[in-house]
Amino acid sequence: MLTIAIPTRERIAVPIRLAIAAARLQGETIGADAEELVVSLFLSEGRSLVRLARLFVDDRDAAEDLVQEAFLRLARHAGRIGAVERAPAYLRSIVLNLARDHNRRGLVSLRHHAAAGRQVDVDVDSSDQLVRTEEHQRVLDAVRRLPARQRDCITLRYFEEMSIDRIASMLEVSVNSVKTHLRRAMATLDQALGEA
Repeated sequence: MLTIAIPTRERIAVPIRLAIAAARLQGETIGADAEELVVSLFLSEGRSLVRLARLFVDDRDAAEDLVQEAFLRLARHAGRIGAVERAPAYLRSIVLNLARDHNRRGLVSLRHHAAAGRQVDVDVDSSDQLVRTEEHQRVLDAVRRLPARQRDCITLRYFEEMSIDRIASMLEVSVNSVKTHLRRAMATLDQALGEA
C-alpha cells in the first residue's frame, strides 16, 4: 500500500480547500490567486479568528463555522481587496458581523448549511481553557450582553490586544468613538460584575 505523507501545513489547509471546492461546485467563481490568498491567511489567522468568534458565540462548532464562512466570503470577494495586508482586518470584520448576526437572529449553526471541511481548529487551546473557569465564564457572559459596538471594542482591545487606532480603523469609526465605547463598556462591566 502506497502512503503519501502530506506536510502538516498542507493538511491544516485541507478543510478550507474543500470548502472552496464545494463553493466552486455550487457555481462560485473563485480564482487560483484568491484561493492561495485565503489558504495563506487561513494558516496564519485561522486560530486567532476562531478565538475571536468564540468570544461572541457559546458554541465552538459555531465559532469554527463562522470563521469558515468568513474565509469563503473573502475568497468570493478577494478581487475587491486592494492591499493584501488589509485582508486580516477584513476577515476580522466579517467574523464580527457574522457573530453579531448569529447572536441577533439566534441562528442555528452554519454547519447545517455546509458542513464540508469544518475543522478550523480542533485542538484544545487557551480560549477553551479560559471558558472553563466559572469566573471567566461570568466575564464572557457579561461581555456578550454589551451593546454590539461596545462588545466589539472591548473584545478587540482586551482579548485581541489591538491598539485603539487599529480598532478605529478596523471598525471604521473615530478614535474618540472607540474610547467612548470602551469607557461605557467598562462602566457596564464593572457594574454587572460587581453585583454578582
